Amino acid sequence: MKMKKVLSVVLLSSLVLGACGGEEEPKEGEAKTEETANTEGSGEAEELYSNKSCIGCHGQDLEGASGPELAKVGANLSKDEIKDVLLNGKGSMPSGLVSDEEAETLATWLAEKK
Repeated sequence: MKMKKVLSVVLLSSLVLGACGGEEEPKEGEAKTEETANTEGSGEAEELYSNKSCIGCHGQDLEGASGPELAKVGANLSKDEIKDVLLNGKGSMPSGLVSDEEAETLATWLAEKK
């Protein structure tokens, strides 16, 4: 009896997750929309944010911790200013934590936070 319940939960979970699906990739020859490109860039930036240990100082949800809140950083700093801080550091934030390409990705993402 217990096995039937477990099997039912697993099957139901699989159906629900399968129905959610993912965003379709553009078909060959179709251009990516700006929204699709922004979504992909956001995912890459969020991954960098997690993998580069930004969370340690700026919090899981950009809420700030020992470092400043970043949830609305784009309202105060331009993309170029954010990139400059990422590359050169500021205050207690050291320089050299990310490459130029990573800084570009993160700055674009963070500049949208307003």
